Amino acid sequence: MDNAEFEVEIASTGQVFRVPVDKSILQVLEENNVMVESLCTEGICGTCITPVLAGIPEHRDFVLDAGEQDANERMALCCSRSLSPKLKLDL
Repeated sequence: MDNAEFEVEIASTGQVFRVPVDKSILQVLEENNVMVESLCTEGICGTCITPVLAGIPEHRDFVLDAGEQDANERMALCCSRSLSPKLKLDL
């Protein structure tokens, strides 16, 4: 899968961050002092699963089942990306 650049918005603060093709959402958030609990950073532990308020995630994790992925209500920030130009996260 090719990575595309997109934006993430933090619902609690309104901050918007650009996620470049070579970084994960988790990396960008941590670089901007938005702390998200994480362990594996590979999409297998589920620690960084976060609610999605708007946008369409591109699920790349191994934690959410097909039904959960189809619902697009939560996503793993360590490895998943976005199919829409912007995601709004419940953080």
